[in-house]
Amino acid sequence: MTSMLRHIPDLMDKGSPVSLRFTAEVGEISSLLYCELIQKARYGASFLVRTQGCKVGAYVLGETGTSPEDYYFDSGRYMNKQAAKRAVSSLHRLEKRQTSMKIAPYTEDDFDILILFLKPERAMRLIQAYTFARGDPVEIKTGGIASVCSDCTAYPMQGKLGISLGCKGSRKHTGYADEEVVVGYHLG
Repeated sequence: MTSMLRHIPDLMDKGSPVSLRFTAEVGEISSLLYCELIQKARYGASFLVRTQGCKVGAYVLGETGTSPEDYYFDSGRYMNKQAAKRAVSSLHRLEKRQTSMKIAPYTEDDFDILILFLKPERAMRLIQAYTFARGDPVEIKTGGIASVCSDCTAYPMQGKLGISLGCKGSRKHTGYADEEVVVGYHLG
């Protein structure tokens, strides 16, 4: 898979892959949502942040232990509090994070997570390359919530390829295309 990394930027039609690195450098507090930071980096911006502006992202990325189940229930995304609680308990999360995040366009430097926005056919090719290199099938586990932070950042930190169809929040706040899926990859 490592040799394939040089071809990764060719998979995307718009923008560039995004590199995420956890670093001991002191980052800023950003009011932007994590998915917004990722999308802006896709088009050339770079950030060094210790916190970002999304409550769900803060929970998933290990900035806080405060569960977003009330937020999800109050927003009408779940039939009852029990369903919201189950949905939150299924989110992939990072342990309490003591580091900042460096988010930037991918330039073949080291990364902890690489995030791509792909058309389904190109995501299939990446899955095939991953399976070719490892022999393991890719399992897609998503609830349609916390797509960029949970499905494509926290889940890949467990050594898995993360694939998400997106979520209401990331699609609303970042405007990535309807025909794009998000993929997160951890080199490990």
